[in-house]
Amino acid sequence: MGFLDSAKDKLTELAEQHPDQVESLSDQAIQRGGDAVDGVTGGQYADQVDGAQLRADEAVGER
Repeated sequence: MGFLDSAKDKLTELAEQHPDQVESLSDQAIQRGGDAVDGVTGGQYADQVDGAQLRADEAVGER
């Protein structure tokens, strides 16, 4: 087993043990990513970005 396989297994185990923290961190990352896109585009695509954020949050929440 390689280093990356070992790291992936450990991260998966930690995520399963602390789902609330994973959800919180993923929500923050999705929000910050959308805010960054809005900042670069001047909010021109805010509706599309909001939709993408919602879909990303739903996809992460399903696991």
